Amino acid sequence: MAGMATHVITGAGSGIGAAVARRLHERGDEVVLHARDAGRAKELAAALPGAKTLVGDLSDPGKLSWALSHQSLPDRVDSLLHIAGVVDLGPVGDLTPKTWLHQLSVNLVAPAELTRLLLPQLRVAQGQVIFVNSGSGLNAHAGWAAYGASKHGLKALADALRQEEHANGVRVTSVYPGRTASPMQAKVHQQEGKDYDPAKWIDPESVATTILMALDLPRDAEVNDLTVRPGR
Repeated sequence: MAGMATHVITGAGSGIGAAVARRLHERGDEVVLHARDAGRAKELAAALPGAKTLVGDLSDPGKLSWALSHQSLPDRVDSLLHIAGVVDLGPVGDLTPKTWLHQLSVNLVAPAELTRLLLPQLRVAQGQVIFVNSGSGLNAHAGWAAYGASKHGLKALADALRQEEHANGVRVTSVYPGRTASPMQAKVHQQEGKDYDPAKWIDPESVATTILMALDLPRDAEVNDLTVRPGR
């Protein structure tokens, strides 16, 4: 692609998102890091000198359009990487609408809205949208109803978007990592009442490698769905 590629990344503060952002930044690409507020944006930009930021609250998708209209967006977006996510476990008998709506907003509606708002730039660049989904987007287990529903929905969003934008040259990829060593995983273990041993789970760097592979694939091919499981 001509010149530097520009990547918009959500969830760049930790785990998989931080690994992806760092590696794209290190290779000289332009990274635009999404943050929920100005303070967080400053922290993220300090970690990767020269990075740009985009501020908006994913838990309130209805306000994203307004938020983005007051900021300068890149003219072209070579990739939009949806890596941010929230998880809150609980049986259906205990889950409240608030818990459902928070996970659906951040994990599903916000990615749909951010995609809608950046589609013109993605079409110009014939770019790629990557949704970091979850094993829960393919199979939901006890305690995972709300999170799993948000991630099953994310798969539907990706599948529909892929068909809609194929003619515009926009590629769409879903990545389904198994459990990954990250702050989110520590929280899950806490909610499950289990001891957390990061060595048992996938290193975020390994998931980042698969995401970069999908991004760097020659234009004659597209990774649709990619499942990444712990290797030990």
